[in-house]
Amino acid sequence: MVRQNRPSAANLGKAVPEELADGQSPLARAGQRASEAFHDRLASVILRGDLEVGSPLPSERDLMRQFGVSRSVVRETIIALANQGLLKTRSGYRPVVSKPDYNSALESMDQLMAHLIAEEGGVKNLFDSRVFFEAALARWAALHARKEDIQDLKQKLLSNRESIGMRNVFEATDVAFHDVLYAIPHNPVYPAIHRAYVDWLRKPWSCIESTEEIDLMMYGGHEAITKAIIARDPDFAEEALRRHLNTAWEFVRSNFDFRTGKSRNKDQEQQSFSE
Repeated sequence: MVRQNRPSAANLGKAVPEELADGQSPLARAGQRASEAFHDRLASVILRGDLEVGSPLPSERDLMRQFGVSRSVVRETIIALANQGLLKTRSGYRPVVSKPDYNSALESMDQLMAHLIAEEGGVKNLFDSRVFFEAALARWAALHARKEDIQDLKQKLLSNRESIGMRNVFEATDVAFHDVLYAIPHNPVYPAIHRAYVDWLRKPWSCIESTEEIDLMMYGGHEAITKAIIARDPDFAEEALRRHLNTAWEFVRSNFDFRTGKSRNKDQEQQSFSE
């Protein structure tokens, strides 16, 4: 049995003149723009696995020559494929082939979300959606969490307690605790949603003053949620979750300047920046 080798990155399309008149490409069908044809072809190459996940895309010049498209078409297509999760881009580096997943789907919304939450109303709407979603997860956990889920929750709670007074570590263990709630239903969409919430709300959340007293208050919320889940009490689990997040919101509301997008506490902002 002879194995058929995958086409190399340097031989994805037939070599054609580097620049074609009127931006037309031999890939384009009647009535189809060159950019649409190139997008469809390159997306197909990636989805078939002809380019392995993690491998860099050929250079712009190679793609122009191989597919007979202009530089502007190549760049437009790279942006579109990155938005679809098929490529990961980084300034100064060639785009890298990526496998689309729930995380990349939500990451494609980052720029749009930044505009939507540029004022207090937008941040509050997003935060309220998190409370609604997470309250349902707390109820579900109280009813359905398995023994190993509860052990994981207890371990994350312990790590959170041990990091009180250490800003960066406490923030990380706080996120890890809430991660468990999103993971308990074993639906891969939910952890991706949590990571998106964390990223989208990171800036206003970072303004919460870091003191041992506030850390203890946040830890107390986590502890109440955990106790309710262990007791299999969905009503109290939801109540504890809502009380915990609403307390956090009051700290955000009083410390974050929604007009400037910065902390009202200059010392806190400098501390966050230095860390």
